[in-house]
Amino acid sequence: MPKKIYKIKVIPNSKINKIIGESEDYLKIKLTAPAMENKANKALLIFLSDYFQIPKKKIKIISGEKNRLKKIQIEP
Repeated sequence: MPKKIYKIKVIPNSKINKIIGESEDYLKIKLTAPAMENKANKALLIFLSDYFQIPKKKIKIISGEKNRLKKIQIEP
């Protein structure tokens, strides 16, 4: 199975961790973590790990670490 790339728009400082839908070519995900000190990125990896039921080490942010729009790579 090939590596999968997802485009994600993160909305930090939300009341709940939740996928809220798709917009154009990316997923929108709300996270409770703030967008400071890499907290939202860490929360995103944990959220996606739980959502896809895979280990965190198989999920990697390949672009957008300091941006709300991110590209995430998921290994099989």
